[in-house]
Amino acid sequence: MRKITILFVFSSFLCIFLYSCGNSKKEKREEHTISDETRNPINNIPDSIIRCGTMQVLQDHLIKNPELKERMKAIENHCRAFVQLRKNENVQRLDTIIIPTVVHIVYNNENENISDEQVRSQIQVLNEDFTKSNTDSNQVPQEFLIVATNTKIHFELDSIIRVASARATWGTNDQVKFASNGGSDVIDPSKNLNIWVCTIGGGILGYAQFPGDNAETDGIVVSPQYFGTTGFVTAPFNKGRTTTHEVGHWLNLRHIWGDGNCALDDFVDDTPLSDGPNYGCPTYPTVRCNSTDMTMNYMDYSNDACMHMFTIGQKNRMRAVFAEGGPRESFVKTIIP
Repeated sequence: MRKITILFVFSSFLCIFLYSCGNSKKEKREEHTISDETRNPINNIPDSIIRCGTMQVLQDHLIKNPELKERMKAIENHCRAFVQLRKNENVQRLDTIIIPTVVHIVYNNENENISDEQVRSQIQVLNEDFTKSNTDSNQVPQEFLIVATNTKIHFELDSIIRVASARATWGTNDQVKFASNGGSDVIDPSKNLNIWVCTIGGGILGYAQFPGDNAETDGIVVSPQYFGTTGFVTAPFNKGRTTTHEVGHWLNLRHIWGDGNCALDDFVDDTPLSDGPNYGCPTYPTVRCNSTDMTMNYMDYSNDACMHMFTIGQKNRMRAVFAEGGPRESFVKTIIP
């Protein structure tokens, strides 16, 4: 996986207004720089591969729509209040949130026109990963077992839409989300998670849109060879974790390293600070910023087979978007997160 470069201006912007959603780690730890080559000596990812294009997409959207900054700031304020409320509760409520899911398959050839079985395999991975029922959860190190959790979020396949296209690649400018461009229009994003499966191009595995952005483009996009676990899939991204990662963004999670260095975090209390993504299958323990990196978290860049967990703090952050006043509260009629 290729590290996505975030401009200094944008990192500074995040640091200013996307402050802790859960009284996040504010102590600045010792900073140091580690090159991609030394970060993971078992890095066998081709140079052309980019694990996630989400932060670059967000940067582009912020430039095109200055109002998005204020909406995201309001969402962060709401999230912070929600997480603080959860910390003050004696009982953790366990209601499961159901997410109807629409999968748009926009294909140029038969390989890209993935089977229903491949789609169902991805929905199964989402449900296992978000409920901690994934069979590889037993690989979470003892150090992190106390925070590994079931998020109580469940995905139900609502429909599969297939669109044949003469277009070979779609890029990250959301063209695939409009029938007028030869793609497929979003289906009621107030009630459905929309997933577009198409060849993005540029070596990009997937990208997502954060809560608060344009409803007409709300959802995630994943290239077909990294979607699901069977059929047209390519190792080492053949276990459905690209979609798990991108849905995490759709639910307001940041990358585990906070898209900065040791001075920036992901606005979650129980994930350690880090200075950048991990690649391949890192050796445990991997130490960054004077602490053990949570390289097996779904929001890092590790290979699919080496991702195993979300944390309690990430769960609270995700569930905040469904609470009263949250950007995705319309997904539920009555919710007590």
